[in-house]
Amino acid sequence: MSFQSLTMPVEIVPSETAENPNPRTAWEGCSVLLDINDGDRLVFARLTPSTTVKIGDKKLSLRPLVGCPFGSLFRVETGPKGAFLARVVSTPTADDAKGEEFCVKDEVRDNRALVDNNKAQGLSGEDIDEMRREGATGDDIVEALIANSSTFENKTSFSQEKYRLRKQKKYAPKVLLRRPFARRFLRVDTLSLLLSLANVSAYSDVLVVDMVGGIVTGAVAERLGGTGYVCNTHFGTKLYSTAIVRIFNSSSKVSCRSANPGRQASLEAIKSWKQNGFTSMIVAAPELDVESIIQDLLPLLSYSSPFAIYHQYLQVLPSRTHPHMQMSAFGGYILSGIRTCSSVDCAQGN
Repeated sequence: MSFQSLTMPVEIVPSETAENPNPRTAWEGCSVLLDINDGDRLVFARLTPSTTVKIGDKKLSLRPLVGCPFGSLFRVETGPKGAFLARVVSTPTADDAKGEEFCVKDEVRDNRALVDNNKAQGLSGEDIDEMRREGATGDDIVEALIANSSTFENKTSFSQEKYRLRKQKKYAPKVLLRRPFARRFLRVDTLSLLLSLANVSAYSDVLVVDMVGGIVTGAVAERLGGTGYVCNTHFGTKLYSTAIVRIFNSSSKVSCRSANPGRQASLEAIKSWKQNGFTSMIVAAPELDVESIIQDLLPLLSYSSPFAIYHQYLQVLPSRTHPHMQMSAFGGYILSGIRTCSSVDCAQGN
């Protein structure tokens, strides 16, 4: 095994230092995932005093999110100084119970007699603007629209719910504060299988080739939790982008095992890897040839170490390999295995 035989600069995964006494809440400087209107839009943002998000024609400050628990729900409201995000505390109401009871009743209405001629709504745009100036909330406007619709009561329960949701998304948009995780960027089954088949665990030394934006590198670092090392390497002189790693909100325990982007690993770490090899390897390089990857990187693994290679297309060997049946369709393919010691290697002491 030799590092000199490979023309690949080696770097430790970059990550940001993030200190927060309560990791369950969002803090200034952390990365967050904003789920707008139940998945209609997903926006990644870093919470700073000047960060804003645009919803509809409104630009909203994210300052109200600082200090709130992940999973908090916010609504767009209008105040004297303009639109802002207000936290919503959901509590069961009698109307909710009534609505659930109504949904289970037999449906006796249909929409055949309804005519969509844009004359059913009694409220005009000027009326809605006046309600906003008077301090009406988004929910108040939605209820007013329902009350002034001449066809709402004649709609089926499903049509009524669609109408209500459509108006809520327009006049009372919702924003769910979510914590960024690895599974937000890559399919759950694919990423989970990569980590599992490569046996990524505490105190592992993991070799990674990441050409999918840094998602695999960040997931490995997250799994290690500040123990062991993740070595993100690349072929040639051009570094592969690892921008997604910065979204993981890595703690100082994880960051202390990291170096700055583009910085080579320490001589001590390289010496250890040359002598002992890596304990596992994950490759996600759809643009590279799998056979050449194995020939170049497999000697860097210690014996009995597992590896997993993700690719969009893999040619399986006739009568010898088969697709992994736990993967759903169109998720790519994973080639996994364990490095063993051949008789030639054992005789040469490699």
